[in-house]
Amino acid sequence: MKSTLSFAIRQILTAAASVSCIISAPAFAQNYPIKPITIVVPYVAGGDADQSARNLAAVAQNSLKQSIVVMNKGGASGAIGSQFVKDAAPDGYTLLLARVGSQAVLPAMKSDLSYKWNDFTFIGLLELNPVVCVVHPDSPYKTFEELTKTIVSQPGKLNYSSSGPGTILNFAPQLMLQTLKLKPDAAVNISYKGGSEAVLAVLSREVDFSCGNLTSALTQINAGKLRALVVTTPERVKEIPNVPTAKEAGMTSLETIVGWSALYGPPKMPPEIVTKWTEVLALAEKDAGWQAGNVRYGGIPRILSPADTERFAASQYASYSRLSNQLGIK
Repeated sequence: MKSTLSFAIRQILTAAASVSCIISAPAFAQNYPIKPITIVVPYVAGGDADQSARNLAAVAQNSLKQSIVVMNKGGASGAIGSQFVKDAAPDGYTLLLARVGSQAVLPAMKSDLSYKWNDFTFIGLLELNPVVCVVHPDSPYKTFEELTKTIVSQPGKLNYSSSGPGTILNFAPQLMLQTLKLKPDAAVNISYKGGSEAVLAVLSREVDFSCGNLTSALTQINAGKLRALVVTTPERVKEIPNVPTAKEAGMTSLETIVGWSALYGPPKMPPEIVTKWTEVLALAEKDAGWQAGNVRYGGIPRILSPADTERFAASQYASYSRLSNQLGIK
């Protein structure tokens, strides 16, 4: 009798707990956010990822009526910050400023990486970042053709800055060398901590050229401190309309290389919180301040739904897996 009663009590408590969860989950999401939110940038401050996160934070905190803190947690080509978010509680208070390097390139290259490209909750794509190849304004190379002719005629003479072997800044020059039918060391890679440092290397003439996200270089290009030779978008970028596209420069293959930012969360985030952020991004897309922020650092607004963001990320992962194998970059 006692055993039967205990079993009945346990059943009632279990049912009550289940009902409580059903009621509390939407209520929790409805009240979200009740404290500051952290957006983790898996790269150092000052680069394109950092600017994208701060641009979003400025708009989102007005919509959500809560402070948004941008935390730079760089290292290991973006893996440290990405892993930090993957391991965070899925309560919507720790989010990731996802980047092509950390969320597509790195998973495509490293089979032993501690996370996979789809080990996150997809919230939304934010913007695309054209890749631009730049030289110092005093460089003898006035055009992309002049640069490539020197690399072909004098392999090993020129060097370029990147943020490491498994990054966009390295993929672009390596794809260029492959297209020119040259060996990977026909231009020498010099690695730096991030995109902004790679740009500074060109400014200080430590390297001959660099191919990175327009975000990191646009201010210096407009100020005449860098000379842009080519962009990887199919159309010319309106902020630098005199710079030819890769196709116009005779190297259409470079269109594969494009940067992007997205907002991800830890795995298994409640759908109600994802929906809340989807609404925030829809408002950001129409916000003049957010659009102006993109213009300042060379981003092309491209808000996508969670499902479309996942499909886009899948296609990017597939593209870089293919390129990684073709170029022998691991």
